[in-house]
Amino acid sequence: MTIDTSHAEPDAVPSAKPVADDRATDADTIDAGRRGWQQRYDADEAAGRVRDADFTTLSGLEVDPVYGPPPGDSVTGFDRIGWPGEYPFTRGLHATGYRGKPWTIRQFAGFGNAVDTNKRYKMILAEGGNGLSVAFDMPTLMGRDSDDARSLGEVGHCGVAIDSAADMEVLFDGIDLAGVTTSMTISGPAVPVFCMYLVAAERQGATIDHLNGTLQTDIFKEYIAQKEWLFAPEPHLRLIGDLMEYCTANIPAYKPLSVSGYHIREAGSTAAQELAYTLADGFGYVELGLSRGMDVNAFAPGLSFFFDSHIDFFEEIAKFRAARRIWARWMRDVYGATSPRAQWLKFHTQTAGVSLTAQQPENNIVRTALEALAAVLGGTNSLHTNALDEVLALPTDKSAQIALRTQQVIMEETGVANVADPLGGSWYVEALTDRMEAEAEKIFDRIKAFAREAHPSGDHPIGEMTSGILRGIENGYFTGESADAAFAYAVALDRGTKKMVGVNTLTGGVGDDLAILRISDEVEKEQNTQLAKRRAGRDNAEVARLLADMTSVAQGSGNLVPAMLDAVRAEATLGEICGALREVWGSYTEPARI
Repeated sequence: MTIDTSHAEPDAVPSAKPVADDRATDADTIDAGRRGWQQRYDADEAAGRVRDADFTTLSGLEVDPVYGPPPGDSVTGFDRIGWPGEYPFTRGLHATGYRGKPWTIRQFAGFGNAVDTNKRYKMILAEGGNGLSVAFDMPTLMGRDSDDARSLGEVGHCGVAIDSAADMEVLFDGIDLAGVTTSMTISGPAVPVFCMYLVAAERQGATIDHLNGTLQTDIFKEYIAQKEWLFAPEPHLRLIGDLMEYCTANIPAYKPLSVSGYHIREAGSTAAQELAYTLADGFGYVELGLSRGMDVNAFAPGLSFFFDSHIDFFEEIAKFRAARRIWARWMRDVYGATSPRAQWLKFHTQTAGVSLTAQQPENNIVRTALEALAAVLGGTNSLHTNALDEVLALPTDKSAQIALRTQQVIMEETGVANVADPLGGSWYVEALTDRMEAEAEKIFDRIKAFAREAHPSGDHPIGEMTSGILRGIENGYFTGESADAAFAYAVALDRGTKKMVGVNTLTGGVGDDLAILRISDEVEKEQNTQLAKRRAGRDNAEVARLLADMTSVAQGSGNLVPAMLDAVRAEATLGEICGALREVWGSYTEPARI
């Protein structure tokens, strides 16, 4: 199905672009907005959605839930800043800010086998974490079983090894999946891994339609940055569309698509590039849903985002604020979303892995704390803080606890959760927010130009932004721009114009060697032993039949999720499922570029 995105053209809908408004928002309008905010806040408070907590400074001074212009003042461009909980959501999604619900402390973890990682999850939850995030090993990320010849030496090293639903059961043993939100960082084989998660929840006795969490799924960022794909873009989009339809209909609270800018930034992009590429990818998935006849107000709340928080403190804060504003405006003016929830940009943040240094690694604690604070001041909905030793290896229990405590100190001791968008109205922050938005719009224009190259008639198979992204992937635009930005930063470090403590300045000091978590070869041997036992104990004829049924669906146009779930329930492995799909769709090799 083709959707008409001609209304997205800037000339047709001027409001699709931010309007540089030098006019002052009059005092009456601002005061009306303040009264509207107060009504929303009071309603949330009356409904018990404001925490019973001490909202005073360390010295005992009472602080208001939000601050804005003094009554009677007019402010230039205030309609683009606004109040928390009102369009365009620059200052946050909720009138209460973190006084209502603080951000979710969601620590990313995974190593060895499911037993090892289960212990780490229980430690995180026992120590005050309230969300989990699963890191998978490389074979799992590439849709291979642990006993695949290509998995040799990689099992359990950069994340947890998951071969079947039985592994997923062990991974969450003793953890109530109906009572905790879980994020899974995986893209290529995201749908079969999600099916394993659903089956594990079923075996716990959970009510599936009440599950809540996030699946990364985003395949665009793989072609742009991370380079972990299974198929060509079109089959991946088919799978994502099937998952969006399935979750919208059956698991409404679950977010089947987390659009990831984190890996784009880690690949070297600038803050503005990360912002623009990520939101463009998000627009592409909106177009995918619309192309399937789905109601944008129904499926858009299931989209979430994943951003990097780098070391430039104020730039990151501005990036997060601009992201909410851009998304809300595009969803309303371009894609026709009328529900506030469909206009909301909800996002998880991880502190910057590329900012960590092997030199003087204890400094990484400070870097992570500042990056986490920037994410919080930017209004993140959930947060992972990196451990000091992650530049060298997977984190030890001690360093993982320090990373967790970093968030808890920010949440419990600093007072930053007492006031919504405390930096709102800062001349510097607002100017940076505007600059981020403007830079992102320039990049959107470039992507739309690629769309016109690909389809001069304007007849886009999915949508305009999707066509532009696919052409940009094909011609190397995204990868090239990020590489150029990474090179420029490397040159600045080499010349000393940008400083990194312990690397190109202040390199002296005394430090002890860090204890490093090392994954034993025994993990791979044990994983393969268990996998062999499970294959021997299942009904292999039934597995073959169900894989054939799934393949038949893949060759047609039906939704693949139910057939895949049936195969997973029979203990079909990840490698078998992905292998069957490769037989239908083939594999993908990135074209060589000169």
